[in-house]
Amino acid sequence: MLYFSRAKAFGIMLVCGLGLLLSLPNLASRPGWLPAAAPWPQVHLGLDLSGGSYLLLQIDTSAITRQDLNTLVDQARQTLRTAGLGYTGLRPDPANGRVIVRPLDGQAAQAQTALQKLITYAPGAATPSVALSALPDGAIAIAIPQATQAARNSQAVQQAITIIQRRIDGSGVLNPSIQRQGADQIVVQLPGISDPERVKTLIGTTAHMTFQLVDTNAVPGQPLPLGDQQLPLTGTQQQLIVFSNVAVDGADLENAQASTDPQNGSWVVNFTLNSLGAREFSDVTTENVGRPFAIVLDGKIIEAPNIREPITGGSGQISGGFTPQSATDLALLLRAGALPAPLSIVEENSVGPELGADAIRAGALALTAGFVMVLVFMAVFYGLFGWFANIALLVNLILMLGILSVMGATLTLPGMAGILLTLGMAVDANILINERVREEVKNGRKPLAALEAGYRRAYGTIFDSNVTTLLAHITLFIFGSPQVRGFAVTICAGIVTSLFTATVLVRLITSRWYASRRPASLPV
Repeated sequence: MLYFSRAKAFGIMLVCGLGLLLSLPNLASRPGWLPAAAPWPQVHLGLDLSGGSYLLLQIDTSAITRQDLNTLVDQARQTLRTAGLGYTGLRPDPANGRVIVRPLDGQAAQAQTALQKLITYAPGAATPSVALSALPDGAIAIAIPQATQAARNSQAVQQAITIIQRRIDGSGVLNPSIQRQGADQIVVQLPGISDPERVKTLIGTTAHMTFQLVDTNAVPGQPLPLGDQQLPLTGTQQQLIVFSNVAVDGADLENAQASTDPQNGSWVVNFTLNSLGAREFSDVTTENVGRPFAIVLDGKIIEAPNIREPITGGSGQISGGFTPQSATDLALLLRAGALPAPLSIVEENSVGPELGADAIRAGALALTAGFVMVLVFMAVFYGLFGWFANIALLVNLILMLGILSVMGATLTLPGMAGILLTLGMAVDANILINERVREEVKNGRKPLAALEAGYRRAYGTIFDSNVTTLLAHITLFIFGSPQVRGFAVTICAGIVTSLFTATVLVRLITSRWYASRRPASLPV
């Protein structure tokens, strides 16, 4: 138990040295203190330590259902027209998650057969995209199964997280934390932000851009023609009537950049479409030269310029009295993509940097005091072997910091509490070993035999207690809130490092001490 080959001893020291190297970036007092060529990960400070904003967002799943039903209405209309079948009362029924259509007399069976084409299966899905059923009044219901809609909602939440991440990264916020919570909520933590209102606007804006032709034949103030909609013009009291049919969708946008117009120096947003969007844009502008073409963002018209000539290059320009900041933000939103559904802020908390600094000071004081008390306790009660445990405790703290750095973990106030608790737990293994050695000495064993038996008999208890604690905190990490997760991560990292330092490093130190001294009795 106390024999270590040179290779094994070198491996243990290499692990300790690597932990020290990985923890150094967190102790650097100035940028460039360490070589810039190597990737030096660091532990990031959470909101309660560095200040910032906490947002709990909720996605509007009912809007996703409405979008899916509207798409289903268009598909049903196109399918029945292609089959040459008549119908009446084609409408969505959001309350029941279905679309209702009433075929003409004598065509119900044919309509049911034609609509079977709408039934598809997503890759790996066990339920179909839609289900058909005949209603008592002769109508046909095209319903979206609950399992399909739930999968669609889950996909939308994941898509929203990806888009929020792109927007925040583009805004310059460092080390944001974006996590899913529950079925339809997203937790966003933004440490150290200087303009929380701007970031909230970037996150909450749906940013769905479309290009729609203006209906120049419609008369304002009169009932809207079928297939038209009336939208406000940004910055004015004017409203324009546009065709509901989207000529070009912003989903085909490939890039967007803010710049200045060389002719008048005003800020504009230049955009580029992909090949599909460029082809559609070219067709629309070629067929409608001289007509106004509205650029619509989230239900509001940014501008509606006249098409002077066909635009075949797949690029264009959006102007509209932008400031440098608003043009940059719009370009960022368009590049990141549109949210699949609107988001609402359910909960919002802000922490000032002063409060975070106070929390760091209080946490550091508690950590230092706890660390010193543990050192004193071990030195007083176990003498030399207690100092061996204290050396291992210091190495344990360094290794824990190194592991958290590699993970890119975010340190919060509960996380600091977890580190303090880990320091107390880390010496438990050494206490068990030292007490076992004492018992063996009292039973009359020789020093070497007492050490061997003490380590061997304590291992079972140490392993069982640490594994059960590790499993409990893994459960906390899986099911806990973000604050609880920070606590669980530090405890789990501490358990792994304390097992190494208490049962391997201390054993190596004890082995080297015994080999050099060959004591006649143990100082226990």
